[in-house]
Amino acid sequence: MAPSTPPASLGNGKAATAVVLGGGSWGTALAHLMAVAGVKVQLWMRSDDRVAEINEQHTNSRYLKDKKIHERVVATSDLRSAASFAETIIVAIPSANFRAVAFELGEVVSGDQILLSATKGFEAENLTRMSQILREETCCRKIGAISGPNLADEVMDNHPTATVIASPMEEVIEKAGLLLAGPTLRVYGNHDLVGVEVMGALKNIIAIAAGVCAGMGYGQNSLAMLLTRGLTEISRFGEALGADKLTALGLAGLGDLVATCASPLSRNNTLGRKLASGMTLTQAQADSIKVAEGVNTTFAATKHASRLGVDMPITRAVHALLFEEMKPIDVLTRLMSRANRYEHTEVPIDAPRMVDGSVVDTALSVAARARGW
Repeated sequence: MAPSTPPASLGNGKAATAVVLGGGSWGTALAHLMAVAGVKVQLWMRSDDRVAEINEQHTNSRYLKDKKIHERVVATSDLRSAASFAETIIVAIPSANFRAVAFELGEVVSGDQILLSATKGFEAENLTRMSQILREETCCRKIGAISGPNLADEVMDNHPTATVIASPMEEVIEKAGLLLAGPTLRVYGNHDLVGVEVMGALKNIIAIAAGVCAGMGYGQNSLAMLLTRGLTEISRFGEALGADKLTALGLAGLGDLVATCASPLSRNNTLGRKLASGMTLTQAQADSIKVAEGVNTTFAATKHASRLGVDMPITRAVHALLFEEMKPIDVLTRLMSRANRYEHTEVPIDAPRMVDGSVVDTALSVAARARGW
């Protein structure tokens, strides 16, 4: 465990406090990270057994094995009590349950509190981002998101890392930054909330594909191809939703993509490896207690890509693997047999070129080509 730090202050004489909703690996790691930095933290979860374990043994063995949680983290199953404990609340609930918890939260928060999503996913039907759900289900308007290359196990092991706090409001970024920044975490701000959330969600699709490639025994060439083409794909999707193209090159885009595609600690990468071993999606999901958000995100992105006019070949390939019972080798063959293209325009290399000039010049040029001139 990192050296204990005295309780932090927000600079106004008040002790720094925060709440994290969700006792999975990432929610617990966030709570631990802030506690190490001197923040008093309440960690809310539904399980009374896990609440007792965290408070008495300072471990969360279901998700983080024997890794020690800082003693300044106090677990609770009382949502009303947790919501009134601090101005800033971080919601780290799986996307499938996010709205239900946000609805409950809406009954107990006040409008001046800050809400941050730490969940990387969408609601598939309308491609709803998690920050949008917080806005819809609560009276709070000081809303943002946390994203970046933040593998929970490495955070718990005190590896140096960085994260992005995204919000259109300076107050949200500044106050959340004071809570999260610490000896092992650098914080960056970004006003592009849409881009940070979209990139954070979509990189999980590419991570599944990277896991499949690793499981099939492919090396760094294949990984590099997936990273670069995957980044292009998710960047196009983000821009179609109004994201800043530069966000794709930051921590929430390229940074998170590298971490999740290269590390076996990534739950989405792990899922891909299991699929490559011959497991079905149902078997692979049943084999882990952690939620691989990339499954739902693949479904959502595929559903909306055509509506947005975005070509997403890797996403379609992962969709075929997850939901259409295609085998990994067949999916890969289909991807590799696509027409060769120019890198930046996506125009097929062998596509006929437009002829410049007048109508007469065009007709003469076409005729000349037809005669072999």
